Amino acid sequence: MPKTTRTGDAKQSEIPSTLRRSDAKAQRTFAKTYDSAVETYDGDEQRAARAAFAAVKHTHEKVGDHWEPKEENGPSDARAEGGGPDGDAPTAGGVDANASKRHLVDVAAELDISGRSRMSKDELVEAIGKENDRRTRRARESGG
Repeated sequence: MPKTTRTGDAKQSEIPSTLRRSDAKAQRTFAKTYDSAVETYDGDEQRAARAAFAAVKHTHEKVGDHWEPKEENGPSDARAEGGGPDGDAPTAGGVDANASKRHLVDVAAELDISGRSRMSKDELVEAIGKENDRRTRRARESGG
């Protein structure tokens, strides 16, 4: 099913809940990429969804239960740099693992993650990912 309207906007009923809580650019990026990928991949919806999230991760990072614009566009983690799901590198699940440690500390502060000032960059990425998952789960349980 197409994720965009005739005018090119994202259909709210068709996009993931984390994107419904995000800005219009993230929504459009996901929806347009998804629709194009479904055609390219002969209707393979799972592959289209992976491609659409990969596109979103180049311009946005997951913060809590939604996506926020990144300071600089580009791949968010080693898997995205290596070309996708067939790579050996793990995914950071929407956390911008390529951002500076200072930026990650700021995101951790926004999410009120304790102990952030003593964490390594890898520990920050992991802690932010866990908190993002927790907040997304809570938002979905509350109907958001």
